[in-house]
Amino acid sequence: MSLSVLTGCKDSTTQTAGDESANATTEKSGKMPKSEVKLPRFRGEFIYVDNAAVLKGNDFIYGVKIDETSMALAEMASKIKQEPYDMVPVIVEGILEDKPEGQEGWDKILTIKNIVTVSNKPSKADIKIEQTK
Repeated sequence: MSLSVLTGCKDSTTQTAGDESANATTEKSGKMPKSEVKLPRFRGEFIYVDNAAVLKGNDFIYGVKIDETSMALAEMASKIKQEPYDMVPVIVEGILEDKPEGQEGWDKILTIKNIVTVSNKPSKADIKIEQTK
């Protein structure tokens, strides 16, 4: 008789971008089913514009893979934004990978698997972009 034991490692990797907002909403689940494997969490400011998405932290900028979960996050963020280029603080779980060889874009691509938190107000802009006539 043979007995196999599988163990998992807890990945405590967390990327951060500022303090977690006290006015953030509580848990928001993405469309992906929860798995037994603990995914790393990423905290940053999310923006989706012109079929492209980015997650920006204090010391990173990641391209975000456009799929069902990132589009759900874009929809949530669009309800929070006050201006077209507002970024919304979020916490997500996902998989970070190098961009495929020969493709344009950010060096790292984040595939969002779960939406943990979405702030209920946009980030304060470092630079205000205004259109002049």
